[in-house]
Amino acid sequence: MKIAIASGKGGTGKTTVAVNFALALKDVQLFDCDVEEPNCNLFLGFELEPVEEVTCLVPEINPDKCTLCGNCADFCKYSALAALPKKIMFFPALCHGCGGCSLVCPAGAIEEKPRSIGRIEKASSETPLQFFRGILNIGEAMATPVIRSLQRHLDDSRPAIIDSPPGTACPVLAVIGGADYCVLVTESTPFGFHDFLLALEVTRVLNVPAGVVLNRDGLGDSRVEEFCRAEGIPILLRIPNDRMIARLYSEGIPFVKEMPDWKEKFEDMFETIKALACKSTGVQ
Repeated sequence: MKIAIASGKGGTGKTTVAVNFALALKDVQLFDCDVEEPNCNLFLGFELEPVEEVTCLVPEINPDKCTLCGNCADFCKYSALAALPKKIMFFPALCHGCGGCSLVCPAGAIEEKPRSIGRIEKASSETPLQFFRGILNIGEAMATPVIRSLQRHLDDSRPAIIDSPPGTACPVLAVIGGADYCVLVTESTPFGFHDFLLALEVTRVLNVPAGVVLNRDGLGDSRVEEFCRAEGIPILLRIPNDRMIARLYSEGIPFVKEMPDWKEKFEDMFETIKALACKSTGVQ
């Protein structure tokens, strides 16, 4: 079972929920798919080892063969190629690696070559939790290929907690679309409610069942709770605006380690999610 932990905006506590949720359970996987800013290991402190380099195939144009016909630039819908009077200009950050440019080149002047865009790392085998993370190279624009490579390491025989990127862009769709259930972390503030609605719409479009974790509960108003009640959306857990939790967070300590009663609350949430996912999709 794959459970995505998502939010409509950054800073709502998504990574906090993902890390504490995973540590509270037994025999689970934790995947940090927020590849632009993978923060889970700030709280785990695991020794990490490389797994693979993530590459994207990009065109390499042979100037001796190129006739400057411009077919490649006309084909590219992402404007990664531009036909100039004396050469074809290539913008690597815009290339999606589809390979279409090489297919439409009548002179056979384009050859695809791999270009590094990120890497996958995992925790050493001595750690109590199976942990993987993806890291997008600095300056790269496309997170989705790194996420796809990371997802190939998921073990379908074990539950997986997946820390999603924030927001509602393509990387988020790649994570939520492959999940059996989505936990939406939000807070009951005007900004929190607004972005929660955007994230909820993503789960509905992708037909992925979703529930809510209210973080910093006690701040703001009751708009999220009232909306969830009216829409029949389950509130899975409430994490209060608690000074001890905030202090542990600031020290990089998962609060389930110092506040053991929360372990049972996350375990109960897991059982609730399993029941809801089974009811919605038949996933055990």
